[in-house]
Amino acid sequence: MEQEIITEIIYMVLTTFLFVVFAIPYIRKIAIHVGAMDVPNKRKIHKKPMPRLGGLGIFFGFLLGYMIFGTHSAIMNSILISSFIVIIVGVIDDINPVKANVKFVGQLIAASIIVFYGNIILKDISAFGIYIDFGIFAIPLTIFFILGCINCMNLIDGMDGLAAGISVIYFLTIGIIAVIQQKFGLDFVLTFVMLGSTLGFLVHNFYPASIFMGDSGSMFLGLIISVIALLGFKNVTMTSIIIPLLLLMIPISDTLFAILRRLLKGESISKPDKFHIHHQLLNRNFSQRTTVIIIYVINLLFSLASILYILKDRQLGYIVYAVLFVIVTLFILKTNVVVDQEVMKRRFRSKFLKRQEKKKKSFQGRQK
Repeated sequence: MEQEIITEIIYMVLTTFLFVVFAIPYIRKIAIHVGAMDVPNKRKIHKKPMPRLGGLGIFFGFLLGYMIFGTHSAIMNSILISSFIVIIVGVIDDINPVKANVKFVGQLIAASIIVFYGNIILKDISAFGIYIDFGIFAIPLTIFFILGCINCMNLIDGMDGLAAGISVIYFLTIGIIAVIQQKFGLDFVLTFVMLGSTLGFLVHNFYPASIFMGDSGSMFLGLIISVIALLGFKNVTMTSIIIPLLLLMIPISDTLFAILRRLLKGESISKPDKFHIHHQLLNRNFSQRTTVIIIYVINLLFSLASILYILKDRQLGYIVYAVLFVIVTLFILKTNVVVDQEVMKRRFRSKFLKRQEKKKKSFQGRQK
């Protein structure tokens, strides 16, 4: 039985990996032909126009994997339809950028199909001896979770190999946990099919990249990541609730900090900027390659802690989690991820000088 599972995993990963590796160069030519190019500007890191649409390669690998290894079901139909919607919206945006609210409508429709047609809903949670039934909030909470994952991956996709690498680590970890727990359902197939497809794309996307995944890829990855997590939620345990979120700690925290940062500045939360976590690492004179590897290592440590937890060494898992949280928190406090430290220093200095000037005038007035 174990040998059969290992063989199936190898086939799923290798088939989709090789397909995407060989498909991407053709997709790159198509992207250049249709003008799906990411042109550099002051906010972006790359210095020359880069073809997008790399997400199509991941999507086609996913479709091939499903046709060979998947089984037909209403749930799978909902995943396919939703995936097609986010891919279409993403491709249109990659060729000719559309407004944020238009993309949001497409994401909302895709999430609604997963919930109402696929009936994939986070209805309740049981962990730490506490049971929570979400009741009437189950559907909006599930839709919010899907939209959150889609936009987390969309926002973190700012450097060569970053979003793809984080996704690879996620799929690999969830796959290992599925094997350890002997869970071989739909999420098992999706996980390893996506692992092979994303790895195949990463061959062409790791620094220096020859193609970007574009919104078509980042939104599709976010959608599938959310679906795999929700399928795991059906067995409402600590593992299925917390681990997927911890594996996405970097994109989730980066998204939350971006929203907070823009609200504090009085800006729209969809306004792009150069204060994301990867930008802060670049500002410390790390190269693009080193920056991405640092984020990979942090994600791998979260992955290691999750696997340790599953293997019943919970105490060690908690220790690794705690250390990582401290590291991330210290990094946030010492950088401009939430607020611009230099601006805050200038404001503080200005207020201090004004107070001193006011005190000086008050003192001189009393002397007179």
